[in-house]
Formats: sequence, structure tokens, C-alpha cells
Amino acid sequence: MVLAIATTGALGGNVKIATYWWAGRRHVGQLSADGRDVVPLALGDRAHAAGALALVESMASGAPFPRPAGPALPLSAVKLDAPIPVPRRNIFCVGINYRAHAAEFAASGFGNEPRSPQQEVPEHPVIFSKVPECVIAPEAPIRIPERLSSSIDYEAELAVIIGKAGSAIAPSRAMEHVWGYTIINDVTARDLQRRHRQWLIGKSLDTFGPMGPWLACVNELDGAHTRVRCWVNDELRQDAPTEDLLFDIPTLISTISAGITLYPGDIIATGTPSGVGIGFDPPKFLRRGDRVRIEIDGIGTLSNPVQ
Repeated sequence: MVLAIATTGALGGNVKIATYWWAGRRHVGQLSADGRDVVPLALGDRAHAAGALALVESMASGAPFPRPAGPALPLSAVKLDAPIPVPRRNIFCVGINYRAHAAEFAASGFGNEPRSPQQEVPEHPVIFSKVPECVIAPEAPIRIPERLSSSIDYEAELAVIIGKAGSAIAPSRAMEHVWGYTIINDVTARDLQRRHRQWLIGKSLDTFGPMGPWLACVNELDGAHTRVRCWVNDELRQDAPTEDLLFDIPTLISTISAGITLYPGDIIATGTPSGVGIGFDPPKFLRRGDRVRIEIDGIGTLSNPVQ
């Protein structure tokens, strides 16, 4: 894990990076070990526009980890933004990547075509995308679009942040290209997903990409051995270890990069466990007044209200 070793040395150990608003400007900072404070980092004007993407790209170019740009601030005094508020391009997403979710999705009737039990699990990774503009910050509202959809669903996912460019990346070298991780809620309009067959519209409506609360570097957790949980209000809906992924992180990176060059700051959402709204009978879709809370061990908590 060459990048992990280099990152450890450059970052001085385990690191979480937040993008936040303070004094009317966007900043990028490093969280304290206890998670109570954030130290702003000297990244110049690029940080104000790109958030933590500026740090990932800077490190990829060989620049040293930036120096502090001021005193620590209490995390409670700042407003968190999505760590990468405007991704450099569409988010790469993976569908049907937990076995139990494959079964519930096939049974729901929301897939493009009816499938037999033997066909529930895909032979190859199912890759689609979400547009960058759907990304929102922790605590920002997921908005239910009036008259457009009545089947809004949640999907808790571990997201991989690429830290080193590459193409035709072998699975054995894939983790060298990972900067770290964050949480993504792959919010989905199920009726639009079914209607349009291609998933981009149903996955990319405004506010359908909650992300955060920050980036955790590769030394903070092992993405292959962590746990994804999601609550709607106080009901635990999703709970699964990432050991259950059908296609692991190196396979996903290898599959995408086989013909598409990956760049620093690219984001891969690795798929959602079972327990989404369409998996219930009747379905439990999001309603105004709900709150979706996602926790991933080693990262933290992403919470958003529904309006």
C-alpha cells in the first residue's frame, strides 16, 4: 500500500479532513484526535472553491501536507460542508453489491427486468453515476421533489476517495490509489429509476447526494473490514459489514479503471446493504419530517433531515 505509507508519513498518522464554513468562507481543516476541534490548513483560494479536493489534488502532485493556517476552532463553532462539495466529475456508483440487497431489489420489482433467484447476483459490477451537483452537506435537507416522485429511498454507502491517478489498475495495486473514505447517502427516486431504466435521473436529483461528515484517510479504517448502519428516525434499517461486498474495493477500482482513467478526487460509492425502503412490504419510502442517519465505523455519522 504505497500511497497509505506515503500518506502516513505526510499526514503524521491517522487523519480526518473536514470542509467547513467559518467567517463567511469555506475552509479545509484537520480534526483533532478527540474530534472536538478543527485546525485550518493553508491551501489558498483553491480550498475555498473545492474543499478537501484541493488537499487530495495537492498531495497527488507531490506537495507536502499543508501547514496550519490559524488556531484550532471548536467543531461546534463551524458549519460542516460536504468534504468534496463539488466533485471533479460524476460520482461512480455501484449497484447491487451486497447479496441480501440483490435479493430484496429483485423481489421489489423496481429493477429494469424481472429476474429469477439465480440471476439476482450480477456477474460483473453494476456501475452507474450521480451528477456532482446532487451533493449536499451534513444536516442539509434532502428535498422531496413536488409532483415528480413519491418513492424516495435512502442508501447508506461507504465511498472511496481516489488519491493517485491511474488506468488499467491491477487489483493487487488498487489500494495504492486510495486516499481515504467518506459516507454517501445514494438517495434514489425509485419510480424514476424504473421509468427511465438508466439510473442517472432517479439518482441525481438535486439534494440526492448527502456526503460527509469528513474524509478519513486510509490509516483511519480498513474499508474491507468496517460496518455500515443506517437509521430512519430511530429505526435501524441497514446494518452490514463491508466483508459482505460482492465486489470488493480493489475489484471496483480495477473494473472502472480498465478503460477510464481515475484521477485524484474521484469518488466511488461502493453499494448499499439490504434494508432500503423498497425492501419492506409495503415499502418504507422517505417522508417529510424524517431524518436519515448513517454511521460507518472509523469515519463517523452523516445525518440529514427530509423536507
